Amino acid sequence: MSKLREALRDLPEPVFADLLESDDAYLLVIDLPGASAETTDVTLERGRLHVEARREKSPDREFSYVEEDRPLFLDAEIPLPPDATHEGSEAEMERGVLSVRLPKRAAAPEHDIAVTDA
Repeated sequence: MSKLREALRDLPEPVFADLLESDDAYLLVIDLPGASAETTDVTLERGRLHVEARREKSPDREFSYVEEDRPLFLDAEIPLPPDATHEGSEAEMERGVLSVRLPKRAAAPEHDIAVTDA
């Protein structure tokens, strides 16, 4: 899980993220001010969560930018804990906050393996 924590620390400065854990899932919460569900893509591939988001800006037509310090384009790959799975995963955007719920893989049931003579 330390790789995940390091990746969250490496997100661009205006992006904040929290990682929460329950017995059966992980919850990743990322602040993406100005982004929406339409401007955000989330994919899971080979144990990595890829988040791509952009802020839509529409300044009043009578104004033009003198200085623009609020750009947001996030393209981040976040390594996931080995027990996180995409099966049953969910992502939701509410008021610029992305929540991604990733269930944990159920532990394989313990069972005996018969040993026979060759």
